[in-house]
Amino acid sequence: QVQLVETGGGLVQAGGSLRLSCAASRRTFNYLGMGWFRQAPGKEREFVVAISWSGGSTSYADSVKGRFTISRGMAKNTVFLQMNSLKPEDTAVYYCAASLRNIATPVRIASEYDYWGQGTQVTVSS
Repeated sequence: QVQLVETGGGLVQAGGSLRLSCAASRRTFNYLGMGWFRQAPGKEREFVVAISWSGGSTSYADSVKGRFTISRGMAKNTVFLQMNSLKPEDTAVYYCAASLRNIATPVRIASEYDYWGQGTQVTVSS
């Protein structure tokens, strides 16, 4: 079983920055592909960014490309999402996700992830 704990959400003005963190705790060491999704009120959950186990491959949604950066910590089971130049349309609950099945290639499909965090609210004011 994998538990994901997200931190770092909050309220920021448009143009500002936030850094989200996600730590995966598990009983046995294993490889995890990881990603971030978000869900705004009244909308479906959407892909934001994903990263391979090694950190060597990433995939970004067009809406965040050039503004958001995903990275892995030294422990590998931790990922960070640096969000710059935030816009009001980035307002959403952000979810961290982990995949045991897809570790070499970042995946953009929610159903390919096995574990999810509880979500952290990001609110960008105009």
